[in-house]
Amino acid sequence: MSTETLTPTKTTPKGKPKWLRVKLPTGKKYTELRSLVDKYDLHTICTSGSCPNMGECWSEGTATFMILGNICTRSCGFCGVKTGRPETVDWDEPEKVARSIKLMKIKHAVVTSVDRDDLKDMGSIIWAETVKAIRRMNPETTLETLIPDFQGNTRNIDRIVEVAPEVVSHNMETVRRLTREVRIQAKYDRSLEVLRYLKEQGINRTKSGIMLGLGETEEEVIQTLHDLKDANVDVVTIGQYLQPSKRHLPVKQFITPDQFKKYEAIGLDLGFRHVESSALVRSSYKAQKHIN
Repeated sequence: MSTETLTPTKTTPKGKPKWLRVKLPTGKKYTELRSLVDKYDLHTICTSGSCPNMGECWSEGTATFMILGNICTRSCGFCGVKTGRPETVDWDEPEKVARSIKLMKIKHAVVTSVDRDDLKDMGSIIWAETVKAIRRMNPETTLETLIPDFQGNTRNIDRIVEVAPEVVSHNMETVRRLTREVRIQAKYDRSLEVLRYLKEQGINRTKSGIMLGLGETEEEVIQTLHDLKDANVDVVTIGQYLQPSKRHLPVKQFITPDQFKKYEAIGLDLGFRHVESSALVRSSYKAQKHIN
């Protein structure tokens, strides 16, 4: 795909292309996990976010859990999570998440959260306690933590470093030019510094993800990949942005499978350990591979 075809269009494309169609999740492992989720009212991003890869990930023994509530203090233009005043912190949440993982017999757990800029510690204490609880109850389960930027506060980031998840991820989401529009309260360079700091502090595997189709150019995507490599990031995920509702940012382009393959090749040439790049890729896609 040329740079010209990636130039923002004036209207949202009509209809999803065929490569965005997904099969309904099936299989014994999926059915078992779905039954447990429903029976015990377990909360996963997989189900609440209607992730297209849920069946594949669950079959591999991977699931994603969200902590610190479901109301975010930020109002990103791409995200379907509610924005507003969050509820009081549930200090029993670490044990609840750990029990859910045990019930579901999850081999590799991904934990993420809303932003909690309303809290002095920005939620970092609950983050650390959740990792500790999972370790105690599920000693064989490996972990990825998909963290917010904690406003770049190293004291809060250090709480994540101290509990040493196998993978620590923080998403850039988009290219530099579009950051202010897409991630209103976030900063491109601050996110890069968070990723760089994590690696400097000894995190074994760092990871980040970006969405395409918001109006970025090929050159901007490639520059973002270079920036992530300069921050010593190990793993990159690249997927297609899909509009959660009419209130959110519109899709400017549907990126072709060939273009995703091109970005994957560029990322691997740059030296990333893993590059997941296709339309349906989400942050936790094939997450169990990324610990190696």
